[in-house]
Amino acid sequence: MAGSGSRLRGSDETFLKPFVPVLGRPLICYTIDGLIHAGIKKASFIVGYQSARMIEAVKQLIPSKIEPCFIENRDWQKQNGVSLLTAANQVTSPFLLTMSDHLFDQSIVELLVHDAVLDQLNVAIDRKLDSIFDVDDAMKVQTRSGQILKIGKDLPVYDAIDTGLFICPLDIFDHLERAKRGGDCSLADGVRSMASEGKARAVDIGNDWWQDIDTPEMLARAETQLRRRIARRDIAMANTGSDRGNRTQNYARAGDNHPKMQDPLSPIE
Repeated sequence: MAGSGSRLRGSDETFLKPFVPVLGRPLICYTIDGLIHAGIKKASFIVGYQSARMIEAVKQLIPSKIEPCFIENRDWQKQNGVSLLTAANQVTSPFLLTMSDHLFDQSIVELLVHDAVLDQLNVAIDRKLDSIFDVDDAMKVQTRSGQILKIGKDLPVYDAIDTGLFICPLDIFDHLERAKRGGDCSLADGVRSMASEGKARAVDIGNDWWQDIDTPEMLARAETQLRRRIARRDIAMANTGSDRGNRTQNYARAGDNHPKMQDPLSPIE
């Protein structure tokens, strides 16, 4: 969360992107929810733009279930690979990496954690190409047999989109260092480097939902999608409640195993 969010904030330099309201809740709260749901106990927040304000604002939102660590990237104007490199001395084992401006079903994190191969880079990818809001700006991925072959926004041939969720091995930092050009590199450069050695896996999110928020149009799209998901959830819960009333005795004997819809809007406890 080191960048300035210029495409979303426009000329308002006081604007902090992770705190833009999404259906009345700060954007970063949805990410924190996902971490808590996955059982994550410690989170490192990489900050840069107006870092002091950012840190104080995040502290007000973090519940006791998560131990926060704040890492400052003084070169925040550079690409996101440089931001990740600032954490190289802070982690000692494979770790989950997520963007602070992405919304995602909590089940995607569970999928990544469950399916990860810890000595490889695990990238959550979306094959639902028709559902991507701004495909021209999306990070495109070419895969084969579950491995990532190529990645880039300008790929002419691709079969998936990078969702911005990863489980990374520690050698991601070595690959980012090697990928530097003029002291700068992107996360995609690191993925590309690992892919060239057959060390980048594609983890398909299936029907799960995500959305990055880089522009006002993307924010509007995200809110529309969330409203629809809330409506479907509420209908499902109402139907489940009615059905449960008719089967209380059966559930009392067998236990309530009725599947619950994924709720991306659950409040932080």
